[in-house]
Amino acid sequence: MNPHNRIGVALFAFGAFLPLTFPSGHAQERQQQSAITVGTPRIDGFDVMPVKQLAAGNELAFTLYGSPGGTASVQVGGAAGSLILAEVEAGVYEGSYTISKRDRITAQSTATANLRLGNRVATSVLDDALVAGAPAPWPGGSSAAKGQPRIDSFEVDPAARLMPGAELLFTLSGSPDGSASIRINGVNGKLALEEVTPGVYEGTYTIKNRDRIAVNTVVTGNLRLGKLEHSRVLGRALAQLSPAPRRTRPERPRSAAAVPACASCGVVEAVNVVEVKGNGSYLGKIGGGVVGALIGGEVGHGSTIAAVVGAAGGAFAGNEIEKKMRTTKHYEVLVRLENGGSQTVSYATQPVFGVGSRVKVENGALVQI
Repeated sequence: MNPHNRIGVALFAFGAFLPLTFPSGHAQERQQQSAITVGTPRIDGFDVMPVKQLAAGNELAFTLYGSPGGTASVQVGGAAGSLILAEVEAGVYEGSYTISKRDRITAQSTATANLRLGNRVATSVLDDALVAGAPAPWPGGSSAAKGQPRIDSFEVDPAARLMPGAELLFTLSGSPDGSASIRINGVNGKLALEEVTPGVYEGTYTIKNRDRIAVNTVVTGNLRLGKLEHSRVLGRALAQLSPAPRRTRPERPRSAAAVPACASCGVVEAVNVVEVKGNGSYLGKIGGGVVGALIGGEVGHGSTIAAVVGAAGGAFAGNEIEKKMRTTKHYEVLVRLENGGSQTVSYATQPVFGVGSRVKVENGALVQI
């Protein structure tokens, strides 16, 4: 038999041992596209804890708010190296840069943050000084002649309850074409507001587990034009205050027992994909060994040693291919409960819950509430 024909027959025989589950060309394209298609990253806030002086050994602590599940980094002008921020909570990245003797950082150095999701990157330049009390750097320099900024109003759409996952919508109105942000006592860093219409700036903050926010927490709004900045303190509560009930007749005393909290309620903190590699069977090894032996024999011109080596290599390859084809994956949803604990629930398919969703654990499954 022609050598080429013998190899072709061997390959055909090997295919009979394995299930025909190889994806088509279109399916492979869809898989590749879905692997790199992610949402556009966003940076909601970028802040630094300034130091008293830029001396070797002092640390610059950075905080970034943005899209969860990304890779965040900071580059400081004049620094010898860059800084990778760790995602300490969904969408919250933190890290500290220790100043070294090699660095040439000054009070006017700028810091640039990058947040990468897949192949897309969002960038934000810090508009605060690295040194406490120093004037903030302003990359453009010529924008100082915009006039004195003004804030006409500063409001919040209060949350029903101040708990992790609850959202606070802030609106600041004032001079157009500025840079607006807010600071919340009990929250690290600041939140940038987007100018949705000329002179109107909006932004939403989602309460995190580690935040220490109360109804009367002080919130400060800032509006900057060039190098000038104006601030205003929020004048209302962050949560809805229910009015006292109007009594029409005397009521009997009621028990002062506290209403029990929902122990099985919480907020989705992370959704992780877990791949489990399958086990190869004797079929893959036998099929791979047959192909390897025939190919080895042809390459070695009939040599027994070449056939044995080819059979061993083919068996290994066949076993690995079968393991790859039998790889399965499932999804693990991490829920941070209201009582401070956590629970992980597994799903065979991608769940409908996203990070920040409020859910309740019932009979080992999650129910959105």
